[in-house]
Amino acid sequence: MDQEKEAHMHALLAEPVLARLGTTNPETLQPHVVPVWFLWDGSTIWISAFVSTRKVRDLMKNLRCAVLVEPKLPADGLQAVLLEGQAELISEPASLVAEMSARIYTKYLGPEGVLAAEPQSWIHDPENRLVKLTPARRMAW
Repeated sequence: MDQEKEAHMHALLAEPVLARLGTTNPETLQPHVVPVWFLWDGSTIWISAFVSTRKVRDLMKNLRCAVLVEPKLPADGLQAVLLEGQAELISEPASLVAEMSARIYTKYLGPEGVLAAEPQSWIHDPENRLVKLTPARRMAW
């Protein structure tokens, strides 16, 4: 990926736009795509997700996934970023799960909004996990 496209990719991934996480259940081979909030740290995408959700149940059986991010309005010739690879499901340490979840929610809710009761309960819920994807393949177009 050239430097200009790389810079546009990082700029898009910093925006509070929805991503779409794609997983597949290896038993049924049925794909599942769901919108998610995320945080990009420059090399890894982080998603907060609950154990009871289908995306996490799929990832518990098959860690391979894809994340698609599109700008609200295509700009600078960049229409989408696709990240693919094998994720990690992180449950410990609980302090890391809480810290990264708070950073994800702050991106979308702001520093005041993240202090509300509901995002705080999500952050500290024992069912909360982190999906960590350091992509093996990155594409932008």
